[in-house]
Amino acid sequence: MAMRDEETRPVESATPPPSARKPRSSAKGEQTRARLLTAARALLAGDGQVPFTTRNVAALGGVTHGMCHYHFQTRTDLIVAVLESIRPEWVTPLEEAVGQPGSFAERAERVVGLLAQPEAGDLSRLHSALHWFALNDERVRDGLAAEYLAWRECFVTLFRVLADERGGGFDPRPLGEAAAAGTDGLAAIQSLDPGLDPAPVVRALILGLAAGVTAP
Repeated sequence: MAMRDEETRPVESATPPPSARKPRSSAKGEQTRARLLTAARALLAGDGQVPFTTRNVAALGGVTHGMCHYHFQTRTDLIVAVLESIRPEWVTPLEEAVGQPGSFAERAERVVGLLAQPEAGDLSRLHSALHWFALNDERVRDGLAAEYLAWRECFVTLFRVLADERGGGFDPRPLGEAAAAGTDGLAAIQSLDPGLDPAPVVRALILGLAAGVTAP
């Protein structure tokens, strides 16, 4: 009886079912994709001596060229993916600074504190490279425009808070767009003059625009 029990008991397979193996495969794919994005970012932010090609990205990332094309079919796909991957470094923090509860003055001061922090050198160079590729690639241009729109919208949201506090009476969009344009220009100046203190400049810009609005 004991022997028959042993013989009729299902034999457990040493190989895990496909559903158990899938997460491991997916995790490996995500790791490979992350390595390619890291390599692509390094090349884009580099000194330009190594051309930005999928082959060079694959080599820098320690991945085969074929595997690079498996994750990113074209060079444009790779550039757009890099563009999307840096959103948490420059768009998301501004969205959070403006979106957290508080008065206009409190939110404005959070924005000033955020924008007063020095931008990472590779991020600044990366933006410059993305602008250059956007000149000749419509998909990169559209992607970059969408990210900048989200960034600019944060300033519009900030001045919408001011409009609500003052009972309306003015359109917050022109003020927000003006603040975004001034702040973006300041970043360009800082790239040439790192000694410039941005905090008082950003504060003067935002509060000066606010002061020019009269209550209805």
